[in-house]
Amino acid sequence: MCGITGWVSFDSDLTGRRAIVEEMTATMACRGPDDSGVRLDTHAALGHRRLAVIDLPGGRQPMTADTPRGPVTLVYSGETYNYTELREELRGRGHRFTTESDTEVVLRGYLEWGERVADRLGGMYAFAVWDAPERRLVLVRDRMGIKPLYVYPTRDGVLFGSEPKAILANPLAEKAVDANGLRELVAFTKAPGWSLWKGMREVEPGTIVTVDVEGLRERTYWRLPATPHTDDRETTVERVRELLTDIVRRQLVADVPRCVLLSGGLDSSAITGLAAAHLAERGERPRTFAVDFLGQEENFRPDEMRDTPDAPFIRDVATTVGSAHRDVVLDPRDISDPEVRRAVVAARDIPAGLGDLDTSLYLLFKAIRAESTVALSGESADEVFGGYRWFFDDAAVAAETFPWLAFTNAVTDDRDAALRPDVRALLDIDAYTADQYATAVAAVEHVPGADERERRMRIICHLHLTRFVRMLLDRKDRTSMAVGLEVRVPFCDHRLVEYVYNTPWALKTFDGREKSLLRHATGHVLPRSVFERVKSPYPSTQDPGYAVALQQQAKEVLAEPAHDVFTLVDRDWLTEATQTDAATMPGAVRQGIDRVLDLYHWFDIYRPRVQLD
Repeated sequence: MCGITGWVSFDSDLTGRRAIVEEMTATMACRGPDDSGVRLDTHAALGHRRLAVIDLPGGRQPMTADTPRGPVTLVYSGETYNYTELREELRGRGHRFTTESDTEVVLRGYLEWGERVADRLGGMYAFAVWDAPERRLVLVRDRMGIKPLYVYPTRDGVLFGSEPKAILANPLAEKAVDANGLRELVAFTKAPGWSLWKGMREVEPGTIVTVDVEGLRERTYWRLPATPHTDDRETTVERVRELLTDIVRRQLVADVPRCVLLSGGLDSSAITGLAAAHLAERGERPRTFAVDFLGQEENFRPDEMRDTPDAPFIRDVATTVGSAHRDVVLDPRDISDPEVRRAVVAARDIPAGLGDLDTSLYLLFKAIRAESTVALSGESADEVFGGYRWFFDDAAVAAETFPWLAFTNAVTDDRDAALRPDVRALLDIDAYTADQYATAVAAVEHVPGADERERRMRIICHLHLTRFVRMLLDRKDRTSMAVGLEVRVPFCDHRLVEYVYNTPWALKTFDGREKSLLRHATGHVLPRSVFERVKSPYPSTQDPGYAVALQQQAKEVLAEPAHDVFTLVDRDWLTEATQTDAATMPGAVRQGIDRVLDLYHWFDIYRPRVQLD
């Protein structure tokens, strides 16, 4: 995996700025606990933190190739799953390799094809190439946005990094947040290129950014294609099975211990079953991990998102595949611990406000990292195959807004309720969301001849694959890399995404249920209980002790009336929330307290300047 950062300045000599670049690099030590490297050129400085996964001794970075024109240097984060084929092709073109790493394949690929190397890569990656002979920086991000990458244009160049904290460590970057940044934080629409920090933006997925003396330019090398689907049902199911089998096989390649994240749902169980089948051919037994909460199974109560607890289904899968399984069981004290919350806020660089959904994921990853370095995840299957409940809610589908916002649930309901009235009026989240929705719908291409229902469902699927999934991928990357765990996402392989995206909605739901294609493509590796299970999202604790802990922490925040958090937060709302009966607290209120506490710690950690004028 790894973390990358850098600084390009065409009007300055950066060879004497090592201390600053090392500080930028050090902010991402958690992303790369195994090694650190910096390379300084006259006009470019590159930093790298390494998590060694493939070719442990040979993949050190920054990696430089000395060419007849001069040196070309790469810093790279991620995995290229087709690197062995590319290496053979490059050898056929005369390239010599001194390591077995995919990093060197990407570097040599750039020397052969320039920025068009991006078209040939399959995997998750974000990398930067400083082409010294051309005095040009090339930044590339993977198609789905699995690996993060941010840029901060300066007067005479650019700062970049895998995470905002790396950029913010440079004195040229201002720790400022304005109304535009706050709008997206609250709205939950994932505006393209959004970064909470003023002047900083995210390199969009499937995009190449080139920086030279003439400025910064962008080129999209991949976007969701709209093509007719001509395969019948049987062929489609078989093609999905073939793709997933190949994808899982490729993503199991590592020179370090690996495992699978298992929730007992269709998505993670399918990945577990396919991984177990492949490993069995090599005489290996899979390792699986799951998160649970004390008393969750015994005291489970169905809600608007979850009908059943995960534990029984997890046991069925672990027994079926014979995995070496471990449950990571958390209690309210674990997930409400302010120090854990601070660690998550620092990992994400934003006050995301997801509460136990974030802290429990962080603690799960931390426990896994003690035994494994790589984990396969079922993330993104719902976006690819159409699995969320709102895909099947007529009101949410028909609503002229993002469907996850139209479907009532604690995470998206009343997202600005805890803000001061004047701040809510200034941000005008409803208008912002409407503008973002119109922009997102306008980007959708349709297949000629599609009927109204098919066009609408293509829009819904497109919104999830270009907006919603990016929020979840960022969450997973940042919380996992905060503990040095590489999480791979097989369902984000662009071959699978392209194929399923263009499958008609009637075929995606041919058995009258969600994710029909996935269910039938992987049914041969699933226990019957999971095959029949209804979609259930990542778990959230139902223990009222969690709400009690939140209220106590909120009271401590209220005891600091001069704290910067109250430039945004409504003190009266928070006071009333602390007086609500914890046992019957509405989910939206609990979520609101989580948002306030995240904001509180974010102000403490970053000391941002908030500009609301």
